[in-house]
Amino acid sequence: MDTGVRSVAKKSKDIREFIINAIPEHPRDVVACAIEHFSVTRQAVNRHMNILIKEGLIQAEGNTSQRIYKLPLLEKESISIPINGLEEHILWRDHIMYSLDKLPKNVYGIWHYGFTEMVNNAIDHSGGNILNVAISKTAATTKILIKDDGVGIFWKIKTDLGLEDERHAILELAKGKLTTDPARHTGEGIFFSSRMFDHFQILSGGVYYSHNIQDDEDWVLERDIPKEGTSVFMSIKNNSHRTTKEIFDKFSSKKEDYGFSKTVIPVKLLKHGLEQLISRSQAKRLLVRFEKFKVVILDFTGVDEIGQAFADEIFRVFPGIHPEVKIVPINTTSNVKKLIKRARISLSLPLFEKKGE
Repeated sequence: MDTGVRSVAKKSKDIREFIINAIPEHPRDVVACAIEHFSVTRQAVNRHMNILIKEGLIQAEGNTSQRIYKLPLLEKESISIPINGLEEHILWRDHIMYSLDKLPKNVYGIWHYGFTEMVNNAIDHSGGNILNVAISKTAATTKILIKDDGVGIFWKIKTDLGLEDERHAILELAKGKLTTDPARHTGEGIFFSSRMFDHFQILSGGVYYSHNIQDDEDWVLERDIPKEGTSVFMSIKNNSHRTTKEIFDKFSSKKEDYGFSKTVIPVKLLKHGLEQLISRSQAKRLLVRFEKFKVVILDFTGVDEIGQAFADEIFRVFPGIHPEVKIVPINTTSNVKKLIKRARISLSLPLFEKKGE
């Protein structure tokens, strides 16, 4: 195949992938979006639309002027299985992998890692009886929901570690390296899984945690009526270029060191309601297990102000005891930055301020 033919084939593939990925957010104007993005004619885009419709990858509803495009479900499967005696690799092999083995190798690898880690957590920690798995797949995205009827992950962490409430369990999960069973777990599975997928959510007890790859903030919401068990939702685009190695590398302080030595913590998760972060006790809550890392990046998105004692405990007292741990604040307001600088003056430490990793 000569260069010109390859170029045309690649552009056709790119246009069709763009259309598929754009439909969820642009069901009515996806054709116009493709025309603008690729600088091609409406006729050319409609030719690709007709091919995708014929292949069953997209659906069109309504007449030409009011047409709406949708992504039909290409695959949908539900599994309900006893947890007692369950092994995650056998569940993957017998029920899951054949739904995903047509995906690109990198995306398949992410699903293999995330699914087996989440199922293993349910087996070892939930205390539940039944595990339910639901898989749904369109041309654009694959989604999996894993649900158990156990005690609830946040309640278990809160109870085992003696935390104040379930929200603090989420804070500890966000740091990584958290496990209630260190003999059998490293505490890395949930942390890395949450960073590999486009959307990663946990609903347990009265708390809902959401990490979306495109958002600057993690979200923690509360519901009025707590429910038993834990539900984990994961989704990723079928053509994602993300890899497990990329995520592991991102949280290693050196590229040649695959140890989990760097973490990013949304400081906002420490807040409860309208409370301000002002006290040393709040700072000590945040600092728990910092010594397990070489680099801790504190993301202050959503935190407009902090107290002097809070800043002093984190940026003067702790570094004085643990100089081997580098604490890097990012996304700070001018008020927060001012108090961090004041706390660090006596240690002669730079601010390490930056916008991202």
